Formats: sequence, structure tokens, C-alpha cells
Amino acid sequence: MSETKSVFAAYSANTHLFGGNGPYVEEMYENYLANPGSVPDNWREYFDALQHVPAVDGSNAKDIPHLPVINAFAERAKQGGTKVVMASADAEMGRKRTAVQQLIAAYRNVGQRWADLDPLKRTERPNIPELEPSFYGFTDADQETVFDTSNTFFGKDRMSLRELLNALRETYCGTIGAEYMYTTDMAQKRWWQQKLESIRSKASFSPEKKKHILDRLTAAEGLERYLHTKYVGQKRFSLEGGESFIASMDELIQRAGEQGVQEIVIGMAHRGRLNVLV
Repeated sequence: MSETKSVFAAYSANTHLFGGNGPYVEEMYENYLANPGSVPDNWREYFDALQHVPAVDGSNAKDIPHLPVINAFAERAKQGGTKVVMASADAEMGRKRTAVQQLIAAYRNVGQRWADLDPLKRTERPNIPELEPSFYGFTDADQETVFDTSNTFFGKDRMSLRELLNALRETYCGTIGAEYMYTTDMAQKRWWQQKLESIRSKASFSPEKKKHILDRLTAAEGLERYLHTKYVGQKRFSLEGGESFIASMDELIQRAGEQGVQEIVIGMAHRGRLNVLV
């Protein structure tokens, strides 16, 4: 019987620590921290003993009232509207930065599909939504917004959306259709990007170089006229329409020689074969 009473006494002595009494004990402790004399003696003695228990980090730091801290956080939450707006604005700007990179990638991947390759304008260029800023959520109000363009070769680390769009269209949608993103070699991709974007697909030749190109084209065209006059009605594979091939082949051979190439084997198509031979 005495053993039962001792267990009951121990149980009764700890009932205030049960979870259901937590709010009451916390309020009592808050009152004690604010004014020790405001709580009953038995509670004050209990809380006094807690003050001698070392903190979690082993220091002798004492508790402070929690209510002022809670109130301070509540007040900051009430004033947090402006910060939420700023966070929202930052998130929107982050979305736009990502969209700019997607726009750049789109022009590099499919810009050649909108290139101006038909001088006779017999067909209209196809509509490609991913080349339009609106596809990524941009509006006219974003045209002058400046974005990071350091991963391009346009000569500027930061450009407005309008500047970037003009540069991309000049480079990938002009009279040259560049298709190179299918390669898996990143170094090759960056090489093409540097070559195309740095000049926006518009080569600048010296007067001497222009004269040399004209000389090669004139020679090719002269041979065409000679063959047409000399061998009237004879079957041949004319170079007509592919004259620029001669200039590009000449440049390729010249550059290969500069790099020490000793021999070149050409698997030549029928069209223009005689021009290449001579």
C-alpha cells in the first residue's frame, strides 16, 4: 500500500509537466521571467532551480521573456508586405533572365529556318513562335530592359532586349543560314558562335581580298560562257547558281596550305566539276 502511495505521490508531483498543461506552465514561466514575485512561492522555487541548469551550449546564459520576442516577430510580419513584393519582383526578374537565355538558344538552334535565303521572295518565311520574345512572356515594356549577355560573342556583356534581338536576327536570320547546334562537341559549337556572332554573319574583306574573290568568280563565269559558246547543245553540268562554291573552295585550299596540308581529296558533285578541275 505504501508503495502505491509513493508512486501516486511521484505521479502527482509531475502532473504539471504533462503536455496538456504546457500553455499554463509557459505562461507562468513568462510571468516569472518578467517578475519573479508575481508567481506562487512553490513555482518561484521551481523556476529558481531551473536557472542553475546550464544552457544547451554549456554556458551560464539565462532565459529572457519570450513574449517580447514573439511580439517583435509578429510586428515584422505585419510590415512584411513590401519585402514580399520585392521578393516577387526578384523572382520575376529571375524568370526573365532565364527566358533571355532560352531566346538566345532558340536563335542558335532554329534561327536558320527563318533566314532570308530566297532573293526572289517566291515564298514567305515560316512563322516560328520560339523566335518571338512574346513566346517567353516578354512585352514591349521589356524592350529596354538590360540583361546579361556574357555567354554571347556580340561584344557586350550586357545588352537591352531590343539590342540582343537585333543582333540575333542579324546573325542567324540574315542571308546566311547557320546550322551547327546538332554537333555534340561544345568546343565546335563555341567556335561557330564566335565566328558568326562576332561579325553578325557579315564578313568584312579587305580590298585585296575582294579583288581576289572577284577574280575567281570571273574566271568561273568566263569558263561557263566559253563552254556554252564552244560546245553548243552539249550535255554538261553547269556551275550556274553555284558560283560562290568556287570562291569558298579556293579559300579552303589556301587555308589548308597555310596549315601544312599536303594533299586534298575532293569527292566532287557533277555540277561545277569542270570549273573545279581547271
